[in-house]
Amino acid sequence: MKGMAVNGFRAGVAALALCLLPLVAQAQGAEVAFGGLQHDSTLPVEVTADQLRVDQADGTAVFTGGVVIGQGTMRLSADRVLVNYAAETGDSTGRIERLHATGNVVLVNGAEAAESQEAVYSIDAGTVVMTGSVLLTQGQNALSGERLVVDLARGTGTMEGRVKTIFQSGGGE
Repeated sequence: MKGMAVNGFRAGVAALALCLLPLVAQAQGAEVAFGGLQHDSTLPVEVTADQLRVDQADGTAVFTGGVVIGQGTMRLSADRVLVNYAAETGDSTGRIERLHATGNVVLVNGAEAAESQEAVYSIDAGTVVMTGSVLLTQGQNALSGERLVVDLARGTGTMEGRVKTIFQSGGGE
């Protein structure tokens, strides 16, 4: 059921991008405002998945199968997420330091959504770096590239790597 929802979301994003093809601008890099992606990274992180494997020796946990991570209004879903815990004097503090998501990655916050092949969320830095065929939608506008760096505290981001921007012209038929 979760897979169908993600596939439906992806199909909707693809259909939206096709509908917006009349107005296209291309560039090598683009800075983007992410008002909806402004986020408080100090909120608790909730993770659900089909399976969990914990390795106390290296302070990691691996969630697999329909992984959904929530923090405030932000949601990150993926096939697999590696969690690195912060350590002090060699011992894990139990505080999540970094999340590395792979496979069918989707980041949603408000009306903005981004999908990619991989994402790294550095919680202390408050950044999400998405790589591999990134597609960002903001309302009726779409932006694609190879790498998206989001600063959650500032609500800004930078898309890099043969950026393609699609803006809705606002004109009617």
